[in-house]
Formats: sequence, C-alpha cells, structure tokens
Amino acid sequence: MNKIRKSLHPVLAFFTLFSLQFFVNTATGQPPGFQRPPLPPIPIKGDTTHTLSRHFSTATNTKIAPYTNGFVHRWLVLEPIKKDIARNNIFTDNYLRNTFQTDNFLDNYLVVPKDGEMVKVGNQDLKWYGLDSKTFNFNLFNFSYDINKPKYGLLFWLVTVIDCPEEIQNVRMTAGCNSGGMFWLNGKEVLMLSGDRDMIVDNVASPLLTLKKGKNIIRGAVINGPGMANFCLRFIDEKGKPVKSISISKN
Repeated sequence: MNKIRKSLHPVLAFFTLFSLQFFVNTATGQPPGFQRPPLPPIPIKGDTTHTLSRHFSTATNTKIAPYTNGFVHRWLVLEPIKKDIARNNIFTDNYLRNTFQTDNFLDNYLVVPKDGEMVKVGNQDLKWYGLDSKTFNFNLFNFSYDINKPKYGLLFWLVTVIDCPEEIQNVRMTAGCNSGGMFWLNGKEVLMLSGDRDMIVDNVASPLLTLKKGKNIIRGAVINGPGMANFCLRFIDEKGKPVKSISISKN
C-alpha cells in the first residue's frame, strides 16, 4: 500500500502544478501557454553623466509662456549653499527667516542677477544658472546632481521675472516645495512653506495680490536636509484657474 502511495506522488505533483498554472493564467486573463515579453534590461545603478540638458534647457533672452497650467518653469538658480542640516523638522518660520537672512546673496530683493554671474555667500563662491525646467516643477535635487554638487543639506536661491502686458488684480501665488522655503514678490514676502514638506501642487497660497503691468520680480529660497529638494510655483485667479496671460524672462 505504501508503495502505491509513493508512486502516486509524482502524478499528484504534476496535476497540482498544472492546476496552479491554469488558475494563474485564468486569473490574469492570459491563455495557457502565454509567455510574457522579456523585461527591459536593468539600467546601471546611478547616473554618472552630470548633464544639465537631461532635465533643463539653457534659458535664452526670449520671453517664454508659462508651462502647462500656468507653472513658472524658467528660473535663475544659484549654486547651492552647503548647510549642516541633520533633519528637516527644524524648518520653523523663525529658522527659515533667520537662515535666509544670514545666508543671503543680496539684501536688495529687486535685483535680478545675471546668468553666469559669480557671487560670494560666506566663504563660498557660487555661480548663477539661467534654466528652463523640462517639467512643470523645478527639481533642485536634479540640478545639484547635474552640476556635480552635494545632494543633501543645501540652500538654493532663485529669481525669475514675470512680465504682464496689463495689471492683473486678485491673483494668488501658490507653491509647493520639498522641504522648506519662502517666496517674495517685488520685494515683499508672500509665501512661507515651513516644516518638513513633500512637494504638492498649490500646497500653500498667498493672500490676494496684484501683478503690476510690466516686470514683476519673484525671489525664492528652498532648503533641504536629508531627502529631495524640489518646488513648483504658479499664479491662480479668484476662481482657482491658472494665470496664463503672462510671460517669463530672466532679466
């Protein structure tokens, strides 16, 4: 009797395997005998190109329209200021204001730096880059990597110019950033993003603002410790619709 049971084991195993295979094919909507196409090759771990053109285009002297849904994607961005930041939960309102005042490249918030210009912040000599992001957001983590700078514990300064053919009243600046940041419009603080945040579109909105006819200067500062550094910004009207009747320049 035991010999008969032992002889049945391979047969039972075969039918069990066949039944499982049939169940899997049926559950996934695939006929018996279906073969998945081969998976694409796994890329080499890490990108070692350090090339700005992967994520950005060099900003020209020609004005551009906002990105899809009104996002401002042209910015003058300063090489990152290295900061000793162990954790992101230190980004309180007071911490951000004090840090941005101490590590400021210039106290005059109406000055627009030049693409390629060098400035000194503390003991660091830093260069300005005029860039158009290839996406609606401006990924500072990618920027830092692309210029072969450290990726964590950094402070980024940003400037852009919004040109309006006519005055636009009752708009709000909205932004999301990772991890903390502040934004100014024509020299006045309009947005504070404190705490350890993820980048969420329209995460914080300003009070009602007026974009004046002609040039409007936006300055921003984004800071991160461990993790990503990223932000997005646009203007919306009273109905929450993106403001698109503007252009963006670098001077």
